[in-house]
Amino acid sequence: MKRLILLSFILFLSATFLQAQMSDSQVLQYVQSEMAKGTSQQVIGIELTKRGVTQSQVERIKKQVEKEKAKGGTSVSSTSAQSRAHTLPANMQKVDSLNYPSAAQMANQKGITGREIFGKNIFNQKNLSFTPSANLPTPENYILGPGDEVIIDIWGASQVTFRETISPEGDIVIDRIGPVHLNGMSIKAANAYVQQKFSSVYSGVSGMDDTNMGGASQIKLTLGQIRTIQIDVMGEVVTPGTYSLSSLSSVFHALYTAGGVNDIGSMREIQLYRNGKLVESVDIYQHIMYGKSSGNIRLSDGDIIIVPPYISLVGISGKVKRPMFYEMNSDETITDLINYAGGFTGDAYLDEITLNRKTGGYNKVFTLPSTDFGNFILQDEDSITVGTGLNLYENEAVVMGAVFRPGSYGIGGDIKTIKELIDKAGGLKEDAFVNRAVLSREKDDLTREVVAINLANLLSGKSSDIVLRKNDTLNIAFNTVLLDLGNLEIFGEVNYPGTYSYGEKTSIEDLIIMAGGLKGSASTVKVDVSRRIINPASTEASNQIAKIFTFEMKNGLIVDGNSEFELKPYDQVFVRRSPGYIEQRNVILDGEVLFPGAYALEEKDERLSDVVRRAGNLTKYAYTQGARLVRTRTEEELAQYRKTMQDIAARNAKDSISDELAEFEKYYAVGIELDKAIANPRSEYDLVLKPGDKLIIPEYDNTITIIGEVMYPNTVLYKKGEKVSYYIDLAGGYSDQAQKKKAYIVYMNGRVTKVKGSNKDAIQPGCSIIVPSKEKRNRMSVGEMVSIGTSVTSMASVVALLINSLTN
Repeated sequence: MKRLILLSFILFLSATFLQAQMSDSQVLQYVQSEMAKGTSQQVIGIELTKRGVTQSQVERIKKQVEKEKAKGGTSVSSTSAQSRAHTLPANMQKVDSLNYPSAAQMANQKGITGREIFGKNIFNQKNLSFTPSANLPTPENYILGPGDEVIIDIWGASQVTFRETISPEGDIVIDRIGPVHLNGMSIKAANAYVQQKFSSVYSGVSGMDDTNMGGASQIKLTLGQIRTIQIDVMGEVVTPGTYSLSSLSSVFHALYTAGGVNDIGSMREIQLYRNGKLVESVDIYQHIMYGKSSGNIRLSDGDIIIVPPYISLVGISGKVKRPMFYEMNSDETITDLINYAGGFTGDAYLDEITLNRKTGGYNKVFTLPSTDFGNFILQDEDSITVGTGLNLYENEAVVMGAVFRPGSYGIGGDIKTIKELIDKAGGLKEDAFVNRAVLSREKDDLTREVVAINLANLLSGKSSDIVLRKNDTLNIAFNTVLLDLGNLEIFGEVNYPGTYSYGEKTSIEDLIIMAGGLKGSASTVKVDVSRRIINPASTEASNQIAKIFTFEMKNGLIVDGNSEFELKPYDQVFVRRSPGYIEQRNVILDGEVLFPGAYALEEKDERLSDVVRRAGNLTKYAYTQGARLVRTRTEEELAQYRKTMQDIAARNAKDSISDELAEFEKYYAVGIELDKAIANPRSEYDLVLKPGDKLIIPEYDNTITIIGEVMYPNTVLYKKGEKVSYYIDLAGGYSDQAQKKKAYIVYMNGRVTKVKGSNKDAIQPGCSIIVPSKEKRNRMSVGEMVSIGTSVTSMASVVALLINSLTN
């Protein structure tokens, strides 16, 4: 029967668990909202479980809330101002604020073949639109046309300003002068023309004003609001068509507006036609590589930009700074390509390169010397590989071992012999073994030979010095190479356990000092030393593995055992933990006790009633039947939980445990009956506490929550003696999908029981009545059921901890 109740409970929750999981901010908002409504912690926990929220997620949110409170910051649901990005309109951007893309960014545009082509995405950069600046002085070569606003300022003897827009006929009309035709004139020419026209009324620089009172006047024409022009962008662009642009726009801005050059478009020969004639051929590489903007000329109304297909694409790989594809003109050479690629890297082989060429028949391979780089013309689909230089040295000698500066040295100059090499390496160390050094030397057939050298004789002049050859390696051993000086190890209750270098006459006390001294938990009555069995003359196997020595210490000195004991290589020292050293073990009481907070356990078998009594006993508002205990799993319990879940999955191949369900819960709820524990101290109801336990004693909650398959899920007042049917009626009765016989009750302390119609005592204050659904749900794995069941029993406790963090 108990199994049936648990299975019904798990099946209902498993169906709701399949819903989409709430985000952290949604969980926090929901908990805060339900707290404001007065919803019980138990109901909040059940609802969160139904919505797919895990216990570990609630625990994570709790830690985040506590962290934000410690910093004095906002809650996790607040929105960062940095997440709101604002973009200025194109006509508000300034050229000097644009960030030009790097060569690597420009290469990020891949064509239809997936090849990276240099410069292809220069017109796809959000921050590089080539928008003309509205703050520049009026260019003198700007050609006026219908729609342009001109400003004529007169100052000096007369103070007058005229603002007129050029009509479609190309005129402006000035009072007392009449029509003035400006269409097709440059700003410079228009200025001269206006001064001449106005001389009939104003005397120009030295003329009379309109009141004829004498004096000089100055006249100047400038550009006000500029007109809009229409241009056509055709050919191999992303979005060909007709575009309306500012009359200050250039070729580059038009290409940007059209989405840039497409996969097969040319970057090297973009054509600008004006009045049916080719006026400019634009090479984008000249702008990217050398900063030349001569081809980026100002557009006129009716201009046509045509982007033809690319001329030729050539790839370069290997040891260059920008290996990728480049569009090449028909007369460009390997030298040009290498310049576009940023030049060679430091380890490139400079004398020759390999070029592969597709001919339409058999492919060809060219090995080209550096002398041909400047005259070899490249073709479409050529592929060049720049190799790596040889990783060999023509004059290297290496010295290793007992010298002060071991390493590689160049043969030549003041390093020609073994003695000179040792001197250059700082000389021999004091512990160098001079009776025999080893010189490894390369023979003509590249095999190696070993030459034994008596360094003592060589350095003293008793034997001849040896001339070095390339790739010689001199190895000078240390004296200790003939001694087996193994390290010492120390374990246990010292500050820095680990491995330490052996030294003669090292005592146990010395090693303890090197390890930072004893911890407060160290035992001074038992220190063990394990010594390795070493017997080079042995002729038979021994049953003994190690030799053990035991010592007692006082004031840091050996008092029991051989006080003259010295450690030997490979000795291991074990400092034991004292049985009289016990760290404090704390539990937490929260809620309706007189003095809530953390309490240290006095005895290993301290119980619920003991710690409640030490906390000043319960307040008059305490609801003991709703008290719950939250316990932290130990490492062993987590390991056992993991093994159980794996065993369940292994027994049924169809059962699978998702990554989220496999996140083992750190906390779990322990069902307790605090009222019985207090009434019967040291009885079976009086639970023995463990370190890290948290006892939560809530206030009295006289509500009952009805959820699930009822007509109107509701929270109502508790009425003593009423059966389940009474509360179901207050929720509008069962729905059509209700499984009446499967209904169950979840109490505040985490206990679950099946509804029994005649049991009036089953309903307790603060509990929840849950009615499952008849609808068929997707079958969940056994592992998921176990995981969900475990999570549900402890979810309310974790929610309580979160609420406590929010309210404190």
